[in-house]
Amino acid sequence: MTSLILRSLLLFAVVAISSGNGVRYTANWTSIDSRPLPVWYDEAKIGIFVHWGVFSVPGYGQFSEWFWQSWKGAHRADEVEFMKKNYPVGFTYADFAHDFKAQFFNPDEWADIFEASGAKYVVFTSKHHEGFCNWPSADSWNWNSMDTGPHRDLVGELAAAVRKRKGLHFGLYHSLYEWFHPLYLKDKASGYKTQEFVFRKALPELVNLVMTYKPELIWSDGDWEAPDTYWNSTEFLAWLYNDSPIKDFVVVNDRWGNGCYCKHGGYYNCADRFTPGSLPNHKWEKCQSIDNRSWGYRRNMKLIELMDLPTIITDMVYVVALGGNYLLNIGPMEDGMISPLFEERLRGMGAWLGVNGEAIYSSKPWRLQGENTTVPVWYTSKNNTVYAILLAWPSKLLFDLAAPKTTEATNVTILDNPSVPLKWVSTTPTGLVVLLPENMPVSPGQGWVLKLEGVV
Repeated sequence: MTSLILRSLLLFAVVAISSGNGVRYTANWTSIDSRPLPVWYDEAKIGIFVHWGVFSVPGYGQFSEWFWQSWKGAHRADEVEFMKKNYPVGFTYADFAHDFKAQFFNPDEWADIFEASGAKYVVFTSKHHEGFCNWPSADSWNWNSMDTGPHRDLVGELAAAVRKRKGLHFGLYHSLYEWFHPLYLKDKASGYKTQEFVFRKALPELVNLVMTYKPELIWSDGDWEAPDTYWNSTEFLAWLYNDSPIKDFVVVNDRWGNGCYCKHGGYYNCADRFTPGSLPNHKWEKCQSIDNRSWGYRRNMKLIELMDLPTIITDMVYVVALGGNYLLNIGPMEDGMISPLFEERLRGMGAWLGVNGEAIYSSKPWRLQGENTTVPVWYTSKNNTVYAILLAWPSKLLFDLAAPKTTEATNVTILDNPSVPLKWVSTTPTGLVVLLPENMPVSPGQGWVLKLEGVV
């Protein structure tokens, strides 16, 4: 035990003494937070979140990925009754792992769907709060996808498939804490004055993920019960930014200890489904699940509980207009199949982005993020071009935009038919009235984009 802790300490001690060229970051938040965010992340805008693990086997309850905690930790009536009705006395959560077979998991088919969705990055669950590792972790004997269940390296297979798709980045979700791990519970009982779990489990696994799979994004979670000093977060991040093989391009979020949310890290998640009311002053991301009740797969989900395509488009446009990235979640089934309902939503989003992605990818927030005319309008910008995204088709052909100021070089088109300029007239003191096409263009999802060139 002592040697393991010593090795972990020595790993991060290298941060303070190693030499090299360029900027080096020290193990404090002032230094860590000064690192510029790699450009690829802001340009990507759209990602796919994937929650998959042993929790996908029972596939039940609100937040099915929390099934074990709900059943044995909180003793929620729904989960307790579900187990009584469907499983024999003495059945343990670990027994579910035998049925996590992933027999239909085809990583190339998954990657095809993700590519078709228009997403530019994928964040896959390497380990959730249950502690089950979707890769052959040496620090999680018999509780990983190689030793039991699928007997496959799920992380490695998906990473290889995603990276075969040009322009698609691969990231990993990782939970720092584990609900029922004895070492974590021991540290917790000490008031987090000991760090056995951190040095024997959490940090070795994080380093192993980085060295083995070289993720371009680390989506940290499960941090909130303890301070960042318990997790040794700044030490890990200094190593990650200075000396790891992904130091030049890796992106991280803000979940590195109690009090870090919306304050420290790379980009900010702030909270699940975070939706600011105005333009934040820091790069941020909204994670949102298609299933409004769960991140993991639920066998009892209903159609009415799922986001429809127009709702997804509306949510995505709002997020991007306010400078955020949109991370849309699916929960595959335990056998490795992605529900056709989820696939339909993803492909629909991709069809919309195929027409209107110019207004989304690599865009920046405009000076005014939105306005309410006869229909809701959200703005994005790119260089000298402004995009007005209409979330409903106006009832009248003459459509008024109050915010843009026209010039002699102003040209207006609609991305559904960009080769045909639209007629317009300027208004006083600013704005313009656009003559829309007589027939509403067919949209793969609710939302049409006016491209305004030469406006200020």
